[in-house]
Amino acid sequence: MPHAIIVAHGQPSDPEPAEASLAQFAAEVNTLAADVSVHSATLANPGVLEEVMDSLPHDTVIYPLFMAKGWFVTSALPKRIGDRNLRILDPLGTDPMLPDLVSDALKSALRAKDWNAAASDLIIAAHGSGRSRNPSAVVNDFAEQLSQRMTLRSIRVGFVEEPPSISDAANGVSEQSLCLPFFACRGGHVLEDVPEELDKAHFPGIVLPVIGELPPIQRQIADTLQTAFSTA
Repeated sequence: MPHAIIVAHGQPSDPEPAEASLAQFAAEVNTLAADVSVHSATLANPGVLEEVMDSLPHDTVIYPLFMAKGWFVTSALPKRIGDRNLRILDPLGTDPMLPDLVSDALKSALRAKDWNAAASDLIIAAHGSGRSRNPSAVVNDFAEQLSQRMTLRSIRVGFVEEPPSISDAANGVSEQSLCLPFFACRGGHVLEDVPEELDKAHFPGIVLPVIGELPPIQRQIADTLQTAFSTA
């Protein structure tokens, strides 16, 4: 059976909880990927990725649980792989199916609240970067893709590390508001920064799960992993 490793950033200040959370996520994907054995490792937990890679065959693939094809995916991860002949797949945030899957999840959330989409605001809370335009370009393109799939009162994007801030984006939204954390995993930004920014804006709406935890995403990752081997 072929093998895959789901790799996430993790939490450098306290790596073990994030490692355990990712392992649970990978186990759930593993139950959906009948033809692939799915493993996990975070970059922040020293030596764990190397240990997992060395325990698996040379044709193992790596699935980056990241929202952009940025420095971690294009530089940090290849450096950690070294001379191992492992294939890195495209990260979650660049999956062409993502806008369709997320729009379906948003429509379900609106139906659950009995909210009219045309009267509802969406805040996309993203990481951003003070050094690279790539992360913001990814999320802004994603927002544009969503706008082509559903008609909302507004779609606003706010960032943790660049303007506009999440609080600026959330300022003045209606009572019918959703906040979508544009993150692959729950971490410090999602647990601390996003709520703090929403509190500043007196955000009246509901906060959805991070992208990686939306109902259809694990199935999509499982399908991606199986396709990676069927087309190799």
